[in-house]
Amino acid sequence: MNKIKKLTIMIVFVFILFITISCSQKNNKEFTFEAWNQSDSLNSLKQYVSDTTSEGSNKFIPKEDRIAVFDMDGTLYGELFPEYLEYLMLEYRVLDDPTYNASEELKEVGMQIRESGKTYSTPNISGYDLIHANAAAKAYAGMTVNEFTNYTKEFLKKDVKCFKNMTYKEAFYKPMIEVVTYLQQNDFTTYVVSGSDRFLCRALVCDTLNIPESQVIGMDVKLEGTSQNGKSGLDYQFLNTDELVRTDELVIKNLKMNKVALIAKEIGKQPVISFGNSSGDISMHVYTTTKNKYESKAYMLVADDTIRDHAKIEEANKRQKMWNDYGFNIISMKNDFKTIYGEKVEIIN
Repeated sequence: MNKIKKLTIMIVFVFILFITISCSQKNNKEFTFEAWNQSDSLNSLKQYVSDTTSEGSNKFIPKEDRIAVFDMDGTLYGELFPEYLEYLMLEYRVLDDPTYNASEELKEVGMQIRESGKTYSTPNISGYDLIHANAAAKAYAGMTVNEFTNYTKEFLKKDVKCFKNMTYKEAFYKPMIEVVTYLQQNDFTTYVVSGSDRFLCRALVCDTLNIPESQVIGMDVKLEGTSQNGKSGLDYQFLNTDELVRTDELVIKNLKMNKVALIAKEIGKQPVISFGNSSGDISMHVYTTTKNKYESKAYMLVADDTIRDHAKIEEANKRQKMWNDYGFNIISMKNDFKTIYGEKVEIIN
């Protein structure tokens, strides 16, 4: 009887072990990348996920430490249409919104965006990241957080200027949506770490990418209660009659080293995999892959497709060389993406 009991226990144990191993690899095996071509970058990602999620692997990462960080503009979401989403929304706010009377200073910033957009570029002005960020803080000052979110969502319903059959809400890179979903299904916690306004990013990405608001990090402006009137937060108590409003004071533009600092402050753990597309993401990548106790990887998208997107080949080649020199993994939109925005979307030259 004891032998039968022991044999039964052993069979049950082996069965449970088999199920555990199968489940740990199930998502990795079953996920189908519909929007990708077979490529070295995709194979690299799949191998990485297999290695780091398989029990018994010497590269195994516990679920609580599987932290993935993604830049937004140009990484998850279209960048050159004709330029950053937050730039286009500011342009509309200060030049075209009939409900808003912009100052001449803000109109000048809006015109700089409009003129540069004619060549599918951002304004070639030194320090323009901060010029825009400070202008945006002023342009939306006085809006409650909910009003700004609703304003953003209304803007996202507009048609993208230089594409057919696509709104701003829909202008995600479909292959990268699959990457986010794939990592989530393999128990990676996914964060968006963007240079764009935090609340704009939340309005855009949370539903499409199944990422909660608490996992979105971005540019910040100072927030106040409606009756605070500039008083220090240490000298003011939020009232039951208050609403939370945006001020015209920029707190942080979340690029370069600032991304690293906010990741450390808000996530509290070193990421193990990072995705970006520009110099604003280098620091995030280096932080992810340097002195990491786990196997780590960094991927850079290169916008090199002139048929399905508004790419600039000279700039794409320059960036690819730079990313290769850093040792980052390269994702070529031209070669690796079977589709970018979906088959119904057409480019307007």
